[in-house]
Amino acid sequence: MASAQCLGTGFPALVVAMLLVATAPAFPAQPLDSNKAGEAIVDSDIRQEEALSKTEAGKVITAIDRTRENIGTVRKTTKLATVDIVFLTDAARSEGGPPPAIENKVKQHQDDVAELRQEIEANALLFNAIDSRRVLAEDVLAVEFDNPGKIVIYAAAKPPK
Repeated sequence: MASAQCLGTGFPALVVAMLLVATAPAFPAQPLDSNKAGEAIVDSDIRQEEALSKTEAGKVITAIDRTRENIGTVRKTTKLATVDIVFLTDAARSEGGPPPAIENKVKQHQDDVAELRQEIEANALLFNAIDSRRVLAEDVLAVEFDNPGKIVIYAAAKPPK
């Protein structure tokens, strides 16, 4: 049985490939230590608040309607002064999920909301911001870019205890 040779050096290609993999630097795709994530996220101030979905429904619905345009902004975001995470505690899965008005809007924009969540997971700054508060991307309902350098993330979740 003949083995593949690498560039005429006499080394089988498989051996060369194994050596390259073994000596390649490892870049783990792990989140930052959650205790230090707030300070480590490019000087972003990560704040959180709790709210009821009925009091925030208008803002959340408007943000969901703007999801398509916010996806591109999330994709380009590399620095933020402030990340506000709004926990809609009564919309958490343990409470039965978002109220019908918000749930229907999420369903209406389900493909865009799914893409937004993927972009948040792919964005190191935003992923580590929500991870530092133990928010899953699948619990994010919408984002709103309030001012330059500031994002509000609406999550159907309860804050960590």
